[in-house]
Amino acid sequence: MKRYCLAVDLKNDAALIAEYEQYHQRIWPEIQASIVSAGIVSMEIYRIENRLFMIMETNDDFSFAAKAAADAANEKVQEWETLMWQYQQALPTAKPGEKWLLMHKIFDLNTAL
Repeated sequence: MKRYCLAVDLKNDAALIAEYEQYHQRIWPEIQASIVSAGIVSMEIYRIENRLFMIMETNDDFSFAAKAAADAANEKVQEWETLMWQYQQALPTAKPGEKWLLMHKIFDLNTAL
């Protein structure tokens, strides 16, 4: 099993943040299916102010490239991503077109000396 942590920002608007959270109370079934079929076995999203933090646990075969290719071919996923981009904004260091950025682990209590 692999674990990935990613971050993105929301537009800093209380009404938009509330709407975004409402959509995530009950994601579309097609979105859930695309997540699971990609090999993601667990996904959690946390928020502080307008910063989002996602934790994904995947099977060993998971690939970001394969997920991106499957998403690009999935009309419902593209509709969802277009909708979510109305609420999200890229982190300051993101390249054009990047949304969620992969975070790098800098500490692990289980391996600390």
